[in-house]
Order: sequence, then C-alpha cells, then structure tokens
Amino acid sequence: MVGRPPTSTLRGMWTFQAAVYAVLFWAALALTLWAFVDALVRPAAGYVAAGKLTKPGWAAILGLAVLVIFLTRTPLSFLGLPAVIAAIVYLVDVRPAVRGLSRGGNSW
Repeated sequence: MVGRPPTSTLRGMWTFQAAVYAVLFWAALALTLWAFVDALVRPAAGYVAAGKLTKPGWAAILGLAVLVIFLTRTPLSFLGLPAVIAAIVYLVDVRPAVRGLSRGGNSW
C-alpha cells in the first residue's frame, strides 16, 4: 500500500517517538492527578480567603483535566494541552495561596 510503512518496521518495535509520547502521557497524567487530589484535600474556606475560584470549581476543572488526559492518551492534543495548563495554573498559583493560608501564612 502506498503511504504505509512496511509492517515489519511496526511489529514489536519501541521507537524513540513512542517512548517520548509515553513519558509525556504519564507525566501529564501524574501532574493532573496530583493537582486534582491536592484540590480535594485543601479546605474550601482557603479558596475564598485567597480570592481564588471556589473549591468545587477547581475540583471540576481538574477532574475534567484528568479525564481528558486519560481518554485522549496524549497531552499534545487540542484538549490535552489546556488540561495540562489548568493543572500547572493550579499548582503554581492557587495551591501556594491556599496552602499558605491553611498554615497561617508560613510557607515552610
């Protein structure tokens, strides 16, 4: 067939590209799961006190992010990239603000 590589090159071969995609998938899944679980563990009052979106809002966004990454199997898709970005925004912006309030302002 025209346009298809020979089946001998596809059978049982672990290519560099497949390895990179596998690492990206598992890293994105771990990142979104971490953000989702962390959002569930934090107290709801901390989100309001920090002036961020509510706990159910972040839980819904991050739960959807986990679902998107798991179902699409790639963080480089049209929906996968925003899912990873949502998890990064939570971990970089929201988590420190909510975490700082729950510990009394001490970041250590």
